[in-house]
Amino acid sequence: MDRFDGRVALVTGGGRGIGKATATRFASEGAKVAVADLAFDEDAPGLQLETNVTDRAAVEAAVARTVEEHGGLDILVTCAGIIRDNLVYRMTDDDWDAVITTHLRGTFLATQAAQAHMTQHGGGKMVLISSVSALGNRGQLNYSAAKAGIQAMTKTLAIELGRFAVNVNCVAPGFVSTAMTQQTAERIGVDFEDFQKMGAETTALRRVGEPEDIASVIAFLCSDDASYVTGQVLYVDGGRL
Repeated sequence: MDRFDGRVALVTGGGRGIGKATATRFASEGAKVAVADLAFDEDAPGLQLETNVTDRAAVEAAVARTVEEHGGLDILVTCAGIIRDNLVYRMTDDDWDAVITTHLRGTFLATQAAQAHMTQHGGGKMVLISSVSALGNRGQLNYSAAKAGIQAMTKTLAIELGRFAVNVNCVAPGFVSTAMTQQTAERIGVDFEDFQKMGAETTALRRVGEPEDIASVIAFLCSDDASYVTGQVLYVDGGRL
């Protein structure tokens, strides 16, 4: 498939996990890809831009470099994120601030920088990454609040940017097998393999998701097939029970 032939995609948090799978999917379908992250797997695709998404100058530089190197910017996917899990009575100010800043400020800065180009060059697609944790999850007060905020950002951005032919949607993954999920298993003292089995039992499909499962949905929302879809939050969770 060449759905993205001639298009340029920037993926924040694209060095690993869902972001990497998304960047790889875009590249496989013809896109020129840039990935912004602080660390990269050896096989991370595209133009690799070391970027702290909470730093305005760094984010604006990543967007500018993408446009300079690849000739434009048609797609933005915001995957950058961290976890600092703890129960509310143990959560520190640093735990709260780090997660809120990375997810909300990071997404804000990336979308603001990207829209400045897209609104002047015929439009584009944005997909923001939330989580089923937006519905509430024990030990993730900070993460849940941030991911719920991203859903609200999606709807407001869709309203503001629609007149410029910019589609903005949100994907909320369920249990996906990534390094971040492994951190959660370690936090609660459960073997990762057992943790995945537990996660599978909470889904109608009786399996956990892989990064590629999420990437395929993101690719759809960034394709012409989703040209009349905007402001939506799509839960991709295997049928969470």
